[in-house]
Amino acid sequence: MNLLPKSHKEFSEKDYWNKFFRKRGNKAFEWYGEYLELCGQLNKYIKTKDSILITGCGNSSLSADLYDVGYVNITNVDVSEVVIKQMKNVNKARTNMKFMCMDVTRMSFEDEAFNVVLDKGTLDALMPDATEETNAIIDKYFSEIKRVLKLGGRFVCISLLQSHILAKLMEGFCQKSWMFRVVRCHEAEEKNAENSDGPTLPVFVVIATKFKEMPQLLIEVCMAGEKMVRVQTPKHLQEHIKSAQDTAFITNGLGKTKLDDDDEVSLDLYQPDENTPRYTLYVVDQRTSQTLNKYAVFIVPQGRESEWLFGTAAGRRQLQDSARFGRLVVAVLRRGHHYSSLDAVKEELAHSAKMLIPNGFSGQIPFLSIGSDVGRRVKVHEGSSKLSGDYVVEDVDVEGHTHRRLVFLDNQFLVQSEARLRPVKRKNKTKFVIDYGHISLYHSFMCVGVQLCKSSHVAVLGLGGGSLCMFLRRCRDDLNVTAVELDPAMLEVATQHFDLKLDDKLRVLVKDGLDFLAEEAVSGHKYGAVLFDMDSKDRTLGLSCPPKQFLEDKVLEEVHSILDDDGHFILNLVCRDVELQASMLLTLKRHFKHLVSVKLYEEVNEIIFATNSRKPYDNDTLETAVRSLNSAARSQNLVNVKCVDIKDFLQSINIIS
Repeated sequence: MNLLPKSHKEFSEKDYWNKFFRKRGNKAFEWYGEYLELCGQLNKYIKTKDSILITGCGNSSLSADLYDVGYVNITNVDVSEVVIKQMKNVNKARTNMKFMCMDVTRMSFEDEAFNVVLDKGTLDALMPDATEETNAIIDKYFSEIKRVLKLGGRFVCISLLQSHILAKLMEGFCQKSWMFRVVRCHEAEEKNAENSDGPTLPVFVVIATKFKEMPQLLIEVCMAGEKMVRVQTPKHLQEHIKSAQDTAFITNGLGKTKLDDDDEVSLDLYQPDENTPRYTLYVVDQRTSQTLNKYAVFIVPQGRESEWLFGTAAGRRQLQDSARFGRLVVAVLRRGHHYSSLDAVKEELAHSAKMLIPNGFSGQIPFLSIGSDVGRRVKVHEGSSKLSGDYVVEDVDVEGHTHRRLVFLDNQFLVQSEARLRPVKRKNKTKFVIDYGHISLYHSFMCVGVQLCKSSHVAVLGLGGGSLCMFLRRCRDDLNVTAVELDPAMLEVATQHFDLKLDDKLRVLVKDGLDFLAEEAVSGHKYGAVLFDMDSKDRTLGLSCPPKQFLEDKVLEEVHSILDDDGHFILNLVCRDVELQASMLLTLKRHFKHLVSVKLYEEVNEIIFATNSRKPYDNDTLETAVRSLNSAARSQNLVNVKCVDIKDFLQSINIIS
């Protein structure tokens, strides 16, 4: 299977081209390949009976190779008399092949004399820039090509397709009287990569076929494999070409240098006819000498990509440190695709893995993973919300258990809600149901805060799949839980796919949390705890939870006003901006006398408890709350032993004030 890489790394296009031509000098145009590498494409578009014109033939052996395999009606032209004389002498045994000294912008052939005009690097040599003078020369060249080609004839141009050259080709041949195709020639690239220590570039074969005028433009591209893909506009074609070149620039750079320790490069790999990536590759380098091996590829099983170790840059860095490879490529299997086996994935990734080999590595590339399969991901439901966009509910296998996850597709590496499934036998049949006792670690830490409350009334802003609310409801019979959710689609997902059960002690209000707080502050309703567990849709900030407006002074004052005297504000804070996080803590201090932070190990989440109670937070009080929570969960058969480890919790706390 052929995969198309796209890079997420910026580069200087101008600098790269300058380096390429400076490095190769007069040998730059050997890069285009010889007949052995090009025959796969040439044989498709040139027939042995065709009358062929090779423009700017130079001293290339291409015409001789074509002649020797049966293409005997070949005319070669070049502006250099010396070259023509040499080529006549070299090819004197090929009696039917012609060599003529001629300027390709002023050819003496009759109209419609040839079936094929073949250009290998001539256009690139004639057009080193896009000045007015150069454009005038190319206009004459293209005019001559169009004149000497028969109807149904093909202009076959082998080029590196610098942006100005591609633009000129499209200007000249992306017309209703021409079918315009671009095919990437991987064979030429691979041969050059084997014999080169300098930068490498994609090689393209452009085929412009002369027709009578058609009703619409006909533009096709093939970046890998055999299938041509129709593109709607010249701009879309440019995007395909630029993507291939961008990736080549990046992979060439990776082959020669190491990334900084705090940097990584990511590449998306596509199937030729797909719009969604099949794989994402993360390249991580280690500059220190504490490595045992040079290079490996780590395949992340399906469903594990959102875990900290694989889904964050810091996690991937730790994975590399543990594996002790100088360069580690972390391969993520993207949702929406089928993967038959781990061996099949290795085979698919083999070519891309070779592209990313570091300097000095040789031998077989080791592929690493967890276990011996690609994991399991089953789509349970997919839908779309007006507020949150497209989403999917899926079951994935993680370390011997099946987990149900809600994922918003605009941020596919973040799990919005998760619940574990447990098997239940009924009438000799096994059915999987939601395990209400298994909640995420940060939810269990938030529940510790609820144990500190004296009042039984709790407000939870942000429903998600409802796991937190259901745990509170099942763990504490005395609690009255009010959940507030802005998105009505999430309430439907929670009830239908996460077994959220509403009753007289668990209700859900579909409304804006800001409106809820303002209304409750006016009404005088009091709560023992107010929990914030909602995500932010604003990706421009380093703040994922909660939305920034929920931590403004006016809103925090309303939270304070609806808490009773011993009430607690419990916040799930996910902030990657250190300065913004510090600013938010200062804001919280203005409204609450006592603050404690509970930091999750290897996670960005930080749980904040805040209160204006006379009694400040201390270790003894928090330990008592953990013991109380574990006892309540055991008594309700939600857990066998504990849901929060006392030692881990106490080691994670930071009493701020």
